[in-house]
Amino acid sequence: MIRVLVAGLGNMGLSHALAHHHNEDVRLLALVNRSEVDLPEELKKYPCFSSFKEGMLTKPDLVVIATYSDSHADYACAAMDAGADVFVEKPLATNVSDARRVVKKALETGRKLVVGYILRHHPSWIRLIEEARKLGGPYVFRLNLNQQSSGAEWETHKALMQTTSPIVDCGVHYVDVMCQITDADPLRVHGMGVRLSNEIDKDMYNYGQFQVIFDDDSVGWYEAGWGPMMSETAFFVKDIVSPNGSVSIVEGNKGASAAVDGHTRVGSILVHTPAGDRLIEMPDEPGHQALCNAEQAWVIKAIKEDIDLRRHMNDAVQSLAICLAADNSIATGQIINLQGSAS
Repeated sequence: MIRVLVAGLGNMGLSHALAHHHNEDVRLLALVNRSEVDLPEELKKYPCFSSFKEGMLTKPDLVVIATYSDSHADYACAAMDAGADVFVEKPLATNVSDARRVVKKALETGRKLVVGYILRHHPSWIRLIEEARKLGGPYVFRLNLNQQSSGAEWETHKALMQTTSPIVDCGVHYVDVMCQITDADPLRVHGMGVRLSNEIDKDMYNYGQFQVIFDDDSVGWYEAGWGPMMSETAFFVKDIVSPNGSVSIVEGNKGASAAVDGHTRVGSILVHTPAGDRLIEMPDEPGHQALCNAEQAWVIKAIKEDIDLRRHMNDAVQSLAICLAADNSIATGQIINLQGSAS
């Protein structure tokens, strides 16, 4: 029985806590959140602490970290030093040196470190990657996720932007998809962004885009924007082109752009080749909670079966390095070279 502590009870943290509550291989010990939160009925029976240090006194075997991004690295290292395995929500850290520090700690302590790339557990996204790889590179990646947020959703986005930009928070998922498809090293990144609201810090932007070039000649574009001003026209583009055809999600722009389930939904995949088109229907896709259940079940599997996570950790650092380089490019106006970014 693996004893679990969940720290951070926002949207993702609550879902992860529910996943462990329902997992028969897990004993959920306690929850951590720095402020009071309205808990689902299933979670009200668990102790809830206001500090991470208090929560760690329960001596968990696994710590799930879903707090704000600037605490991820320190909490993860503290948990591993205490003898616990770690699941940490993306991004792994707010800078590459901290991300490498966390990976180094995992290797030194022999603890498992899993980063929350939830699309890796989605059957439709797994199929999308398989179909793209069958075509062969070099690739053109056209990916975005813009969110027209208002009310509580906009407040959440403004809170996130105190530490993390939209292209880092959301972009690491989709850059990870690029990296899984091309399996090549990134060479350079060019980003641009703009602050579209006086409600956020003057040094932050709520709309950004970047281009990345890989060493197999693949090129990628990613775009992300948050706020009430964002358009819901073409807010969800997932398009991969190769010399032999293309693979696209064709139902991504259905529903509201801020709807969490819509960020992972595929619906159907269109595979285009010069010989003709093939539509792959993806019925009965898992919703957000089902995906979190699958992801946390895989974390338990990785611990129990001692799965080698070195490639997983390296991929997490590489995708973060690309997105942070885009941040740096936006801040400096310069193209950023990336050779050796994940080493």
